[in-house]
Amino acid sequence: MSADTLPARRVDVGGFGLSVAEAGAGRPTVLLHGGGPGCTAWTDFRAVVPRLAVGRRLILVDLAQYGASDGPAIEGTPADFHATSLLALLDALGIAEADFVCQSLGGLAALTLAARAPERTRRLVVTGSQPVPAPPGVGSDLGLGLRARAEYYGGDGPSPAKMRALLEALEWHDPARLPDATVALRHAAATTPMALGLLAEPARRGTPGDLTAVLPEVTAPVLLLWGAHDPFAGPDYALSLTARLPRADLAVLGGTAHHPAEERPAAYARAVAAFLDGDPS
Repeated sequence: MSADTLPARRVDVGGFGLSVAEAGAGRPTVLLHGGGPGCTAWTDFRAVVPRLAVGRRLILVDLAQYGASDGPAIEGTPADFHATSLLALLDALGIAEADFVCQSLGGLAALTLAARAPERTRRLVVTGSQPVPAPPGVGSDLGLGLRARAEYYGGDGPSPAKMRALLEALEWHDPARLPDATVALRHAAATTPMALGLLAEPARRGTPGDLTAVLPEVTAPVLLLWGAHDPFAGPDYALSLTARLPRADLAVLGGTAHHPAEERPAAYARAVAAFLDGDPS
C-alpha cells in the first residue's frame, strides 16, 4: 500500500467534490488530516493505514482546499464548513455512523460534526487540535500555524528545504527520523495550483472560530492522543480539554511532537485500535 497504489475518487458533497480514498473493510473509520501546508489524508496517515485497515473500512478524506479536493471559498468558520461537507459525504457514501481519527484541523471538523449530529459519530480520536483558547497558565500558541505558513510561502517562495525546516522545527520531535518522502509529498501538495492560488485570496479560507460552546455537546467518547513535545499545544492543553468534553480521556506519546501518527506509527496505531475496539466506559 503506497501513495502510488491507494486509489482516490471524487465524491460530490453539494456543489464541490472531496477526494476520498479507501482501504480495508469493516467498521467505517474516517481519517481527517491537519491544516498545515501540504497536509492531506495520505501525507498525515500513510504510516498507520496498513496497521489500522485490519477490520476497518478506512476512509481517507482530503478536506476542501486540500490535496486533490476542490477549493471552494469557505463561508464562516472552517470547522462548520468542513463538518457540513463531511455530513454530506457520509450521506453520499451511505454511512449511518462512523469513527473519526483526526489530526489538528480535522479534529475541529469532527468535534463540530459530533456535536451537531451525535447519531453519526461513534468515537473520536483527536491529535494536536486547538478548538478553544488555552486557560491561564496552559501552554498553547494559536498563532504558530499562521506564522509557519507565512514563513514557508514567504521570501523566495516555498521550497523542499523550507518544508523540511518547517517539519523539523514544529511537527517532528526527532528530525533525524523525518523521511525524505514525507518532505517531498508535503511540498508537492503545498504547491499545487489550488494551494498557491489561495495565497492571493486568504479570505477564502474562512474565519477562525472558537468551539467553547460546541465541546460540551460532544457526547461521543473522545481519545485525545497527544505528542509529548507538541509545540502548538502541549499535553497540559490537551488535559484542559478533558474538562470541557463530557467523555474524554488523554494519552500522551513520548518522543513525538505534532504528528505522532507519522513519527511513532506503531504506538499511535496501537492506541487508536485499543480505544476504537475497547470499552470506553
